Amino acid sequence: MDQMWILAQADSGQAPSRIGSEPVQTNSEATTSAPGSPPGPQDTPQKSPTSGLTQLILFVAIMGVMMYVLMFRGPKKQQQQHKQMLQSLKKNDKVRTIGGIFGTIVDVRGDEIVLKVDESTNTKIRISSSAISKNLSQEGKE
Repeated sequence: MDQMWILAQADSGQAPSRIGSEPVQTNSEATTSAPGSPPGPQDTPQKSPTSGLTQLILFVAIMGVMMYVLMFRGPKKQQQQHKQMLQSLKKNDKVRTIGGIFGTIVDVRGDEIVLKVDESTNTKIRISSSAISKNLSQEGKE
């Protein structure tokens, strides 16, 4: 560096008598460059091209992690909770189907569930267990 800019300096034997905005030169620098000469290309701080690339790679990595969490981890967790809820279904549980039908479970046979949808006429329907969207009996317990 041929020139050094001093804005403020405390408790130093080399402090200038006044504070200014002009460049301050030491004795060794005064012999290498003439006063008033334009700064050379080595005087301007150079930003390495790899620092921008590093920042870009870091940004892409962070965005990738966020996309994974939002797009894959959230739905996967919900699927696991739904599967656990389906496995815990038992007789006399009140449920709601994905079609909006409310009923009480009468029988669970593997992948098939029998629902009683009307108490007065004793109407029952058979549905697939994957059609259950919510167990209303466990909603109050949670």
